[in-house]
Amino acid sequence: MKRTARETEEVAHTLNRRTLMLGGAMGAVVAVLGVRMRYLQVDQADEFKLLAEENRINIRLVPPERGLIHDRNGKLIAANEQNYRVVITREAAGDADLVLRRLAEIIPIPPEELERSIQEVNALRAFVPVTVAERLSWDDFSKVALNAPALPGVVPEVGHSRRYPLDFDFAHVVGYVGPVSEKDLEALETPDPLLKIPKFQIGKIGVEKWMEDTLRGRAGTKRIEVNSAGRVMRELEREEGDPGTDIRLTIDSGVQNFAQARLGEESAAVVVLDVTNGDIICAASSPSFDPNLFVRGISHTDYNVLMEDDHRPLANKAVSGAYPPGSTFKMVTALAALEAGVVTPDTRVRCPGYIEFGGRRFHCWKHEGHGTVSLERSLTESCDVFYYDIAQKVGIDKIAEMGRKLGLGQRFDIPMSAVTDGTMPDRQWKLERHKAEWRIGDTINSSIGQGYVLTSPLQLAVMTARIASGRAVVPRLVRMVNDKELPVPEMPPLAITAEYLAAIRQGMNMVVNGEKGTAKSSRIVEPTLAMAGKTGTSQVRNITAAERAAGVISNDDLPWNRRDHALFVGFAPFDAPRYAVSVVVEHGGGGSTAAAPICRDVILRAMSDGLPPLDAYPASQRSRIESMLNDLPLRDPVTGLTPLRIRA
Repeated sequence: MKRTARETEEVAHTLNRRTLMLGGAMGAVVAVLGVRMRYLQVDQADEFKLLAEENRINIRLVPPERGLIHDRNGKLIAANEQNYRVVITREAAGDADLVLRRLAEIIPIPPEELERSIQEVNALRAFVPVTVAERLSWDDFSKVALNAPALPGVVPEVGHSRRYPLDFDFAHVVGYVGPVSEKDLEALETPDPLLKIPKFQIGKIGVEKWMEDTLRGRAGTKRIEVNSAGRVMRELEREEGDPGTDIRLTIDSGVQNFAQARLGEESAAVVVLDVTNGDIICAASSPSFDPNLFVRGISHTDYNVLMEDDHRPLANKAVSGAYPPGSTFKMVTALAALEAGVVTPDTRVRCPGYIEFGGRRFHCWKHEGHGTVSLERSLTESCDVFYYDIAQKVGIDKIAEMGRKLGLGQRFDIPMSAVTDGTMPDRQWKLERHKAEWRIGDTINSSIGQGYVLTSPLQLAVMTARIASGRAVVPRLVRMVNDKELPVPEMPPLAITAEYLAAIRQGMNMVVNGEKGTAKSSRIVEPTLAMAGKTGTSQVRNITAAERAAGVISNDDLPWNRRDHALFVGFAPFDAPRYAVSVVVEHGGGGSTAAAPICRDVILRAMSDGLPPLDAYPASQRSRIESMLNDLPLRDPVTGLTPLRIRA
């Protein structure tokens, strides 16, 4: 049917309107696309360029060089050395197992280390580098580099590793570093990204651990070009980080080495303090171990040998050992009684060889007794009954208060591992710890450093330094950080009557220099170097009434681990105290025979520029002392290797 002119006009109008609407919509779409393209290509060009660059460029951390540790005189005791190592990346290696076994034919890799590397490579992401071998010789390092075409994914690198040149001498003080463990990471709220670098090493014990943040430094960065699979193509830029801060300790490496050598194979400890500022001059623990073994990865065999040794070489006895102080505690009991006013320096007590209380006898070490004893004589001859008597008068709470005033029963804030609090018991302590009331018998035992009383060699050295100086000496181990001297802790005068301290010091003087002194054989004959001190012997077993009646078994006739501990504390020079020393020899027997001679030798070494002067010893002992000193495996102060010898 033919359309009329009107109908044709209406159809045309409709088409024109639809065309315009469609064209407008298309134009709008084109406009939006244009605006969007302009936004992406012009306004956001820099951002997308950066995203593309980041897809091609990676930033990786560069481990900083660890801070060095020196002794008080600047001698290096923890160093860094070049470490030639080999790493492998599975993504670049292809068949990593095959490449690793091929590598083991070129350089020596123990079978267990090879298997460990294979497992680690397969466990980590393909582009993560894994260290296969460290501390390679230059020859082995060169072999790897020369065979690079046959070892895809294997890269020889040069890094740094920790080294302890004075090994055994500072193992317990400085400690050692080792790879970061999961336990290490879990202990931190916000771990440093450095710690997540494979095999990155941190301090595990000692100064290395407790000053980790100071020694570690700040990481650097390097920009590397990678392909789409994450393979490193080249290094574009490197920014070195900040090396760790150097530290200088208060320890004198010469005195430390002498003390370590003097202890020999004994299970023992020596601490030397400078009474004028609290500097720890020596903190020796024997036997020791080589910390370099732990840095390199100690074998199960070597570790088991250390763990199974009954002399406990891994324990730092100087600060973590807690021992009954024996008669070295008698100065505490005496000062408590003097300050409480229950005795005077002239008080006399009769010693028949024992006292009886509650149906029990408490014996003096001298079976027949000492007769009538004064304060000075009680220290000189170490009479036990004198202290049994005055302790009952003063009470344990006053004794404990004095002990704490002299540094016992407290943990000192020094950067060493497992620093013990010791135990300075009182009535409240026993009630809380043992849910029992304190008894008079407990006080009697505590009065001579037995029973519940436990002290460390460090605490005993502090006690001696405070008695010698009359001040609240506080030990410190770090002398300088980054060449900046640290302030000496305040050492206010002790709230103890000067007359009483003088009486105690005189008693200690007679212990060493009196005709009946228990340590007279360890006296120093040079007046300007004269030593005062106190012997101590602490029991580690109970002596039954039957054994006492039949005769107490000599320490020499007992198994080593049932013998008494031997202790000695001393200071010198007597007229102007400079050094305080404590010595503990585990199961050493008597303090006068085992500990006092060590103390004399070490304190003479501290007061000398070199070996102890022979003319400071009694003439009758000089030949024996000369032979003993010449036999010690001492380090040469310059080379650190050649043994020192006395020249006649």
